[in-house]
Amino acid sequence: MRLFSMPSSGNSYKVRLLLSLLGRTVETVDVEYQTRALDHARETGRLPFGKSPVLELDDGRLLPESNAILCWLGEGTGFVPADPFGRAEMLSWMFWEQNQHEGVIAVRAALLTYPHRRAQATPDRMAALLDSGHALLGVMEDRLAARDWLVGDGVSLADICLYSYTHTAGERGGFDMARFPAINRWLARVAALPGYAGLDG
Repeated sequence: MRLFSMPSSGNSYKVRLLLSLLGRTVETVDVEYQTRALDHARETGRLPFGKSPVLELDDGRLLPESNAILCWLGEGTGFVPADPFGRAEMLSWMFWEQNQHEGVIAVRAALLTYPHRRAQATPDRMAALLDSGHALLGVMEDRLAARDWLVGDGVSLADICLYSYTHTAGERGGFDMARFPAINRWLARVAALPGYAGLDG
C-alpha cells in the first residue's frame, strides 16, 4: 500500500499513528503544501478530493479522507468496539471531530503555522477560534473526567482520531491546555501505547 501524507497535517498524522500502533508499514509519499510532489499527486489523480491523506491499496483503489482510512485499517482490530452501540458511539466522536473540532482546533493552528494563511489570521477571527476551541476542548474534558478513553473501556479509533489535533493544540494553536487536566492525562495514555509514533516520527 501507499499513503499520500502531508507531514504537518493532523489528518495525515492520525493515519500514520494508527499504522504504527498496528505495526504496519506502507510506502509514504509526502505531499506537503506548495510542493511539486503535491502537484504531481493531484495531476496523476492520486488525490480524488484534491487533498491528503489518501491510501492507495495494493490493487490500485484509492481511499481518501482520514477517518474513512482509519475505519478501513481498523476493521477487525481491537481499535473498533465489538458492541454495535460502541461502534456507533465511536463513529459519533469521529464525525464530531471532522464537523466541529477540526474546523476550529486545526484551523487556528494552521493560521499560525502556514505563512500562506497568515493573512487570514485577523485578531477577531483568532479570538473567536480561541473561544470556540476552548469550548470544544471542554466537551472532551467533560467526557474524559471520569473515564480513560472516549468510548468503552479501551482505546478506539475515536481516541486516535481526536488525539491528532488535540495533542498539538497548545503548542501550535495557542490553546490553554492547563485548563484541561483530564485531556492531558488522556494524551499521556495515548502516547504510552505500544507502537506509538509522534507527529515527526
